[in-house]
Amino acid sequence: MRALGSPAQMASVLRAALGAGINHLETAPAYGPAERFLGQALRQLETEGLTPEGGWLITSKLLPGCDLASGQEQLRGILERLGGGQLSHLAVHGINRPEHLAWALHGPGAELLAWAQENGLALAVGFTSHGSHGLIGEALASGRFSFCGLHVHLLDRTRLGLARSALAEGIGVLAISPADKGGRLYDPPAELVADCAPFQPLELAYRFLLEQGVSTLSLGAEQPSDLAWAAQLRGAEASTEVAAAVQRLDAAQAERLDKEHCGQCRACLPCPNGVPIPELLRLRNLALGHGMQTFAQERYNLIGRAGHWWEEHNAEACQSCSACLPRCPNALPIPDLLTDTHRRLAAAPRRRLWG
Repeated sequence: MRALGSPAQMASVLRAALGAGINHLETAPAYGPAERFLGQALRQLETEGLTPEGGWLITSKLLPGCDLASGQEQLRGILERLGGGQLSHLAVHGINRPEHLAWALHGPGAELLAWAQENGLALAVGFTSHGSHGLIGEALASGRFSFCGLHVHLLDRTRLGLARSALAEGIGVLAISPADKGGRLYDPPAELVADCAPFQPLELAYRFLLEQGVSTLSLGAEQPSDLAWAAQLRGAEASTEVAAAVQRLDAAQAERLDKEHCGQCRACLPCPNGVPIPELLRLRNLALGHGMQTFAQERYNLIGRAGHWWEEHNAEACQSCSACLPRCPNALPIPDLLTDTHRRLAAAPRRRLWG
């Protein structure tokens, strides 16, 4: 979704991917010219005799909500742009609301996914989600999907339990954007670098996720150098040093926040006013606990601007009703912390990469 300067740029990233031992490519029609550039790059590499052993595994995605005929047309377009007759994986792009899951399980989406598999156009079907824990759990429990893409990150482990449950059931888990949405770890602040020592933040993030059993890391490479850590970590074995580094990382955040540290237990939910309390306080944790002001501010100011892909309400929606206070096991002054979060992070919004 990022190597979009030209087909040549895409091809240079694919060459680096091969060198790093990568054989799985994930794309989508929603990512501008990505599929077209990817198809051209794949043909170029084939002429150079550059393909992974067993061939490429390619995932593309379809947005929920279309009717059967338009979905079939979209899938044919995907295959034409990529230059192949079959996807190894076809995902519903963003089961973020209950109606999206209903579409995929009982509506036109169910017909579309069945048609794709019955006609050999996709070997496996799955989904990505930016939705609630309950919605993701329902999708995983449906028995329809063999893989999923979730926001599972070193600095956001709230969905790690869902990922573990999926893996235990044989459902593959792709970690969405651990480098960027996982905290802009390619450009870490000095505090975070110190907190992750002796590892670099991105190295620690990749190692942590792999050691949790996550099937695939989505690396979002724009240029070959973005795959440097992937190349270095190829074949890396589990290490007790990773667990120790994660413990030190967590301890540093908790120490800096002291009695204002949110442990992300989610006991404060549901909020009568729809405030996503844990997520907002997680951003505050990162800003104050690891010096990640830039990332926290960037994410905070996307709230309400990204549709169902991100939170809809920021801390201004808090009415200080105090419903959350007796639920918090650490007796945090949640309304006051939300006010402080908004004061620290609210700024002029920036444009999203997509949407």
